[in-house]
Amino acid sequence: MARSRRLRKKLRVDEFQELGFDVQWQFAESTSEDDIDARVDGFIEEVIDARGLGFHGGGHLEWQGLIATQKLGKCTEEDRQAVEAYWKANAESVEVSVLYDLWNDEA
Repeated sequence: MARSRRLRKKLRVDEFQELGFDVQWQFAESTSEDDIDARVDGFIEEVIDARGLGFHGGGHLEWQGLIATQKLGKCTEEDRQAVEAYWKANAESVEVSVLYDLWNDEA
């Protein structure tokens, strides 16, 4: 028996599934506060806002957080690659998880 739309929405499955991923990056110890601010601001503007994503996280020299869409939806492999590419060019190291179901899977 097929699930009703209401149940699918409540369970956050099928068209209501939300995919996201985790990200972690680190700046060199010599990175200034102004440079960190500029790189993070660039990340928000060039990747997060430009792709309709949301970032929940923080840090100082070591950052970590969760990437999801701003509206109900699924992050894509292209979103994941854009985040990874940005931090490969702007940080000392970066790790990006695989896409996972934000409500029903463990990262």
